[in-house]
Amino acid sequence: MTVFPTAPVADAVAVPAARSAVRRPVPAAATVVRTRRLSPTMVRVVFEAPAGFAMNGFTDSYVKLIFPRAVYPQPLDLDRIKRELPVEQWPVVRTYSVRGFDPVTHELTVDFVVHGTVGVAGPWAAAAQPGDTLFVRGPSGAYSPDPSADWHLFAGDESALPAIAAALETLPAHARGHAVIEVPGPESRLPLAAPEGVTVTWLHTGYRPIGERLVEVVRGIELPLADVQAFVHGEAGWVAQIRRLLRVDRQLPARRLSISGYWRLGNDEEGWRAGKAQWNAAAEEIERRAGVA
Repeated sequence: MTVFPTAPVADAVAVPAARSAVRRPVPAAATVVRTRRLSPTMVRVVFEAPAGFAMNGFTDSYVKLIFPRAVYPQPLDLDRIKRELPVEQWPVVRTYSVRGFDPVTHELTVDFVVHGTVGVAGPWAAAAQPGDTLFVRGPSGAYSPDPSADWHLFAGDESALPAIAAALETLPAHARGHAVIEVPGPESRLPLAAPEGVTVTWLHTGYRPIGERLVEVVRGIELPLADVQAFVHGEAGWVAQIRRLLRVDRQLPARRLSISGYWRLGNDEEGWRAGKAQWNAAAEEIERRAGVA
C-alpha cells in the first residue's frame, strides 16, 4: 500500500545548510481556530499557539504535532507515556512545516497534505473543527534562503510546498533562481509570492511515479557559474537522485545545500525514521567515493 506523506520530517536533513540551536519545549496544547481547504489535496489549519510559542528565524521551521490515543497526565511527557502505557496507547507524532505564525494574534498556521483517508494527520485536518486540540512541540528548523546568494534552486513534491512557499516569500526582490514543484494535478497548485527573477515550474504527477518528472526537469536546469543555494525536500527516492546530481555531478558544496528525503513511499513516519540513517549513509558513501567536499 502506498502511504502518502503526512509531514515533512525535517530532522532527516541529509546535507543541512545550518543547524538549529533552539531547544524544543515541552509539548503543549494548541486549539484549532479555523480551517480552510486550499486545494483538493491541501487543508490549512490555523491554531491558537501554545503560550510562549515563538518562531526561530528559519523558513523550514517545523513542529511536532502529537495526536493522542488516550488520556495522558499533564504536562505531557512522551518518555513517561512510553514507559508506563502499552504501545497501542502511545500518541502518534507527525512533523509539519510551519506555514506562518502571527506574533500579534498568536496564530500558528500549518498546511496539511490530504489524500482521502490515508494516514493520520491528513484525515484529522480534513475533519478538524474550531475548538479541537492537538499537542505541539517546537519549533525547530535549519534553513533560510541566504539573501546574498547569486542563485536559488528549490525542488520539492507537494509535501514540501509549504516550506518552499515560506522561503520564496522571504527572498529579496532582486533574487534569481528556479523553483520546481510537483503536485498531483493543476488543481493542487497554490499561489506563490516569488520574485520576478525566480522561475516557478509546476509539474503534475499524473500516472508517473512521484519525482520522476521532477528529476528530469532539475537535471535539465543549467546552473549558473555562481554561488548557488539549493533546497531539495521530499520523497527519499527522487531526493537521492537530485542529491547525487548536485553534489557529485554539479560539485555544489554541502554548506550551500539543504537536502532531505523526509518521507518514503510505503512507509509512515515511524517506519521511515528507522531507515533514514542508512539512506543518509549510502548517499554520503557515494559522495566520499566521488571525492566531493
